[in-house]
Amino acid sequence: MQIYGPATLHGPQSLKGPHNGHPAPQQPTSKPGMARDELNISDAGRVASETAGLVDSAKNLPEIRQDRVAEIRAQIASGTYETAEKIDGAIERLLDEIG
Repeated sequence: MQIYGPATLHGPQSLKGPHNGHPAPQQPTSKPGMARDELNISDAGRVASETAGLVDSAKNLPEIRQDRVAEIRAQIASGTYETAEKIDGAIERLLDEIG
């Protein structure tokens, strides 16, 4: 028998003690028939979220060099942009990326 304090007496205790390491039984978080909080995101909401992410990514892109764009457009229009060397280089990079 163990005595705790002057007026409290306890009966015999088990050898393992009162805390034997068994997890406490879990109580159900809600009773049947009770309403639960729920969140549903529509497809439009998902698209809006993805679009916002793309806009943020676009804001972090480097500035467009309009002079370079105009130069390349002029080369394409005149037919001088695509050369054998550029095509060979593009094919090599493509094969490196694939293989």
